[in-house]
Amino acid sequence: MQEFRKAARAARTAGLAIVASCGFAVAAHADAFGKVAYDPATDELVVTMHYRGTHPNHGFTLKWGRCRVRDGRASTISVEVLDDHWQDAEKHDYVKTTRFSLADLACRPARVTLRTAPRYYTAVSVPAAPQ
Repeated sequence: MQEFRKAARAARTAGLAIVASCGFAVAAHADAFGKVAYDPATDELVVTMHYRGTHPNHGFTLKWGRCRVRDGRASTISVEVLDDHWQDAEKHDYVKTTRFSLADLACRPARVTLRTAPRYYTAVSVPAAPQ
């Protein structure tokens, strides 16, 4: 009976290791963030993406979430960064910097959380709209 428990424990440990390694393998090939910043001179988000593909011509767009007001003044908002070639075969590493205008963003000032792929996220503070 004790040998059965040891074998079962070893099998569980091995199974968890396999699941964990699969998760890391998927995450290693997903789009990830480089530098992300707010540019006050142009009122834009400047987002550097690291991604893999067969070509460097991936396009990135934003899918904005709902604005959530906190403390009656500061807001938070989540945004998904979408890769228009997300099914491209992962052959080469690429880096691309994209600028996104915030001229139409009414949820300001805000803490903007950008997300891509599972577990990849970063946040940047965006001030009130320029006058």
